[in-house]
Amino acid sequence: MKAFSAIADGLSRAIDLVAGVVATWLGRMDSPRSVRLVEDDAGRFVLEAAKPNASLSRMFLNLNMNEGRVLNAAPDDATAGLSGARVELFLRPDRFLFRSLELPGRAAEFLDGIVRSQIDRLTPWSAAEAAFGWSKSTAVEIDRIFVTIAATALAPVMPYIRAIAGTGAHSIAVFTSVPGASSEASPIKIWEERARGASEIDRIRWALMTLFVASGIAAGTAVGAFAIVDAYVQSQQDDVARQIANLRATSGAAREATLGTVAAALRAVELRKQGSASTVIVLETLSRILPDHTYVTELRVEGNKLRLVGITRDAPSLIELIEQSSRFTRATFFAPTTRSPSEPGERFHIEAIIQPLGASLS
Repeated sequence: MKAFSAIADGLSRAIDLVAGVVATWLGRMDSPRSVRLVEDDAGRFVLEAAKPNASLSRMFLNLNMNEGRVLNAAPDDATAGLSGARVELFLRPDRFLFRSLELPGRAAEFLDGIVRSQIDRLTPWSAAEAAFGWSKSTAVEIDRIFVTIAATALAPVMPYIRAIAGTGAHSIAVFTSVPGASSEASPIKIWEERARGASEIDRIRWALMTLFVASGIAAGTAVGAFAIVDAYVQSQQDDVARQIANLRATSGAAREATLGTVAAALRAVELRKQGSASTVIVLETLSRILPDHTYVTELRVEGNKLRLVGITRDAPSLIELIEQSSRFTRATFFAPTTRSPSEPGERFHIEAIIQPLGASLS
């Protein structure tokens, strides 16, 4: 039971992790419209479009910091401009504490970690209790940069964020500006979060759970179908095996008779092979017994009979040499021996009987 609970808990955490990653990825792909809520000196918030939009000009909202919701919006449909939008909330600089920080040039790559580690030293709050940000770094001299840090307590800012989130905003970013900075200076981002993140993660988690259950059902169906097919195939294999066994039993005698016939045929072929002349062996034997002054111009093997035609210095001596070999017997001239002035010796015509392969070589 504990093992099952641990597996379920691990699976739930894995689904939550995947849902968070998918929600983040989808959030980066979204391109919602942007609107601005700019706090004026009277504490009111002017609703503006990030791009010129006459329908959003000069709309004032009152944000209740105690209950975290929008009250007494003027005009009445002002909150509709926040639904589904990326809301940029610009708070007055007098709400923030500003500190300047001079750092080495290479620290620009690690500003987030550096500022976070210095918040409790530069401000009355810890990093967990503060909403803070920093300006773009400015080079003051060789290998030195200058940044301005803006920070405030997180608790007074959260009611504004909850109030805007309650209108259905897509995401919320909180900004402020450095006192006395020009209008062209970039604002400092203090906070940013996706107002719809939790609900989107819940929907994605539900979709992943549905997909997981559907995959489990599909896998179970596939396993069941495989088991059925496997049982059918096994039955067919058993049937084939029985048929093969029956065929083997009925054909045993015929096979033995066939094997006997094949063995007899092989023995007959072997005997015939041993009883027939081998041209290669005949040539090898002749090359050993014929003298160097003898040239064979024609050689015929017809069954067990050998016929030689050639030129030699002493034709009668060839009969004796051939007879002395145990490979040949009954060597004779089958045509007269002749001599031609154009030839270096006598032309002979000899025939002999080739002994079977079983005979011993000379």
